[in-house]
Amino acid sequence: MAASLLFQGLAARIWSPVVAAAALGVVPDLSEVRWRWAPGEAIMLGLAEVRGWRVANVGEAVEIVHPMVVDGLLRPLRKAMLGFVKLADGLVWGNAASALAGSLNVGTADPGRVAIVRELLAREPLAEAGSFGPRGYVRNNCCLYYRVPGGGMCGDCGLAR
Repeated sequence: MAASLLFQGLAARIWSPVVAAAALGVVPDLSEVRWRWAPGEAIMLGLAEVRGWRVANVGEAVEIVHPMVVDGLLRPLRKAMLGFVKLADGLVWGNAASALAGSLNVGTADPGRVAIVRELLAREPLAEAGSFGPRGYVRNNCCLYYRVPGGGMCGDCGLAR
C-alpha cells in the first residue's frame, strides 16, 4: 500500500506542473530533476537549472513530455522501488495514469491541458489503465488506498464501478 501510494504521489507531483506548463507552450526539462528526502520530511523535487522547450501544439508537447516523464522518471522510479517491494505493472501504470488524469482537477481544465492529458493517456504504458466516462476518468484497477485505515475509495477507483 505504502509503495503504491508513494509512487502515485510522486507521479502526481511530476505530471501536474509539466502538463500545466506544456498547455501554456513550455515544456520544462526534467532530465536533471533532483530528489531529496530526510526522515520525517516530505520528498522534495527540484531542478538545479530551469530550462525547457517552447512548443507550438499538443503533439509537440506530448512528443517531449511522454518519454521524459515515463521513460526518464517513472520507469526508473518503478525499477528502484522493485528493489525492495513487489508492485504489479497494472498497479504502477494505473497509478501513473490516475495521477496524470488527476492533473485536470488542479485549477481550470482548459482545452489545451485536456488534450495533452488525453493524448498522453492514449500512449503505452498508460493506454490500458483506464478511460474517461460520465463521471470522469476511471481506472481499471485500484491504488489500494482503501486498505489504509480510514482510507476509502478514490474518485477514479475501478472497484467503485
